[in-house]
Amino acid sequence: MQLQAIDVVSSISATDFKKNYYEANRPLIIKDLAKSWPAYEKWNWDYFKQLVGDKKVGLYNNTKSDAYTPINKADDYKTFGEYIDMIRKGPAGWRIFLFNIFEHAPQLTNDFTWPDELMTGFVKRYPMLFVGGATSITHMHFDIDLSHILHIQFVGRKRVLLFPKEEEHKLYRKPFEVLSLADFSHYYKHNSTPDYETFPALRLARGYDAVLEHGDTLFMPAGYWHHMEYLDSGFAMSLRAMQSSFTGKLSGVWNLFGMRTIDTMMKKTFPHPWYNWKKKKIFELANKELNR
Repeated sequence: MQLQAIDVVSSISATDFKKNYYEANRPLIIKDLAKSWPAYEKWNWDYFKQLVGDKKVGLYNNTKSDAYTPINKADDYKTFGEYIDMIRKGPAGWRIFLFNIFEHAPQLTNDFTWPDELMTGFVKRYPMLFVGGATSITHMHFDIDLSHILHIQFVGRKRVLLFPKEEEHKLYRKPFEVLSLADFSHYYKHNSTPDYETFPALRLARGYDAVLEHGDTLFMPAGYWHHMEYLDSGFAMSLRAMQSSFTGKLSGVWNLFGMRTIDTMMKKTFPHPWYNWKKKKIFELANKELNR
């Protein structure tokens, strides 16, 4: 993989952001955007446990899904308080995916400000909390609705690997899915590089690498592939904004209601032939990238 650092700024004007990052489709880390919010100091494990500790949440382990794994099916369930107690004790490869804490504690929306000056189209009904224990992994994927994302890190540190959409065949994207066939776990550790022998096109993939810390806001343009590893137990919030173009919106709708429906139907009806066709197609497209 050919990786570079993500640009980092303390603050940025709306004009600069829109011209050099939003319209240019480039990621950015803004250090101070969230530091003026009450949430920056106020949000911690004890506060969340007090508010929603009794709510049951689905937990996901680090096992990478295969062709037959149900999409978004939780591997275990606990109350949020039980989960917090577990990940506080030490490394725990369990994460919570798309927990809408704001439905249960709407007062939390008073603790941050939507940065409307940076972009329009925020889906304000659905800010989402992402929580993980140290060593937990969010495997390489892109968001199915193709929204722009502001991902704000609160407690803990997180390692992030990003690739633009045009790198998808070098990443061995599964047809009709948002997932990569390759495993990027611990990609940054010595002797833990991806399997280049099985997935040689990965060597050509051009992307970005960064570590997010308390208060950092990561801008991920629509369609960006991302792989995240929790270096510490922690949580982040994602604010989603729909693309401004009609084509971008239509692509997201197709992914949600067309692509996913076809894939689900084929997995149920012809699971083995469907998987075999996908695998063949994945390597055909990757080999085209190698032969360019």
